[in-house]
Parts: sequence; structure tokens; C-alpha cells
Amino acid sequence: MPAEVAPDDERSVGARPHPFSTGPMNRVVALGASNLTRGFETVVTTARATWGHDVEVLAALGHGRSYGARSNFLGRRLPSILESGLWRQLESASPAPTRSLITDIGNDIGYGFSAQQTLAWVDETVRRLRRFSSDIVLTDLPLASLRRLSPSKYRAVRSILFPSSHLSLDDVLKVAEEVNRGLSDLAVANGVRFFHLNPSWYGVDPIHIRPSLWRPAWEEILGCRPVACRHSQIEAWRLYFMRPERRWLFGVEQVTPQAGARLRAGGRIWLY
Repeated sequence: MPAEVAPDDERSVGARPHPFSTGPMNRVVALGASNLTRGFETVVTTARATWGHDVEVLAALGHGRSYGARSNFLGRRLPSILESGLWRQLESASPAPTRSLITDIGNDIGYGFSAQQTLAWVDETVRRLRRFSSDIVLTDLPLASLRRLSPSKYRAVRSILFPSSHLSLDDVLKVAEEVNRGLSDLAVANGVRFFHLNPSWYGVDPIHIRPSLWRPAWEEILGCRPVACRHSQIEAWRLYFMRPERRWLFGVEQVTPQAGARLRAGGRIWLY
């Protein structure tokens, strides 16, 4: 997937000047790539069950999504998260209690960007979000599961996810470790919550949370107490195939204005 550069026991550590608010949230901003895409229905239903049927969810996600570069995945291209229309929507939206999530940072390493460049894009993302939210969680990389990879299995994963990459497993681990250290420092500097992903959430697939653990994983990442959520496969498919504001399919641009799609079970979705 070539990328084009464009304009202790607690899991949650790092800088935690304030605990997560226990009050109502009117809005969730979720930024990520394939894990967020695969578990998006779980994120939405968890947010709705925790903060009510009127919760707004603004998301920039997608398989292979990059924070600072345009990305391709199976003929579908997306703008970077930083150049997406999500920021314009946040500027125009009324102020509201907002919890923000920054996750799935590792794709930019797979695309061959340096640790410094990757961290600069994440830092810019955090600084932008701080204008709209004081409740921000930043996740680390699943280093433990990556370290369990054999060179042959790594090559197989690389050929599927990053077919144009020639990075060795040692190269990727070196950059990933540097990025993880930088993310921890970035969390401290910006006063956001740094969340260590639980190694037990990963199985044969070293970078994707196991579907059977989506519910507890996303509850923990979002800082929600376990809640009873009714799963809807229809809603899951609707969310998975919902068009973002802007994408290209086999070179053809598609623009879908976002007005906040209402879900039958409650909540509104903006997708970028």
C-alpha cells in the first residue's frame, strides 16, 4: 500500500493530570485505522450505552489509514487524518464535553516513515484535539505481540498490509520502540492519558485485537465501565460500509457530505 505524503497494573499510564470525567459526554472523537474500523460498532454502542442516545461520534478511520500521508488499501485511497474534513467539522460544531481517542499509529512505520515524522504527526493531532477536548487518550503500539513474530511470519504480514515495503522485522521493531518512547513523552508533555494495549488482546494476528475481546478492550481504552450493550449486526454492517466524506475508489473520487447520520438505536455519526 504505497503512501503519498500530504499537507504498574494500570493499563493507562503516563501523564494523567486529570482522571477521565465521570460526567456526561456529548461527543466522542475517534481517530485510527484498521482496529478502529473493525471495532467501530463496538465503540459506537459502548459510547451510546455509557453516555446516552444523543451521543455524537466523529471518526476518521479506515484500513491502512495514515495520520500524515494519503494511503491506499485494495484500490481505495483516503486522505490523511490530518488533512481530513473532521477538523473543519469540529471548528463549526458547538462546544460540547468531548472524549477523544488517538489509536492505530503503527501504519506510518509500515509505510517507511521515520519515528520523528510519525511522532510529529501525532503531536500535531494532539495539539489540534486539545482545542476541543481535555479528555484525550493516546494508545501505544502492540510491541509485545510484534516481538513474538518470526521473520517468516512478519514477511507474510508485510506482503499483505504493506506490499511495497522492504523493511526488515528488526527495522520495524527498532522504529516502533522509538515511537513508543516518543508517544510516552508526548503524552506527558501534552497532559493526555497514555494507554498501554493489553498483550493478551492479540492472538495469531499481531496487530489486530481479537474480535471476541472487542467489547472489554474498547471499554477499557475509552475509559468506560462495563455496560450492557445490545449488538446489532445490521448496524455493524451499516457503520462498516458507511461512506466517509472523501475517498477515491480505483482513482475515482467520491465526496459524501457529512450531516450526522442518525442511527436507529440512537446517536449520530460523522465519518471522515
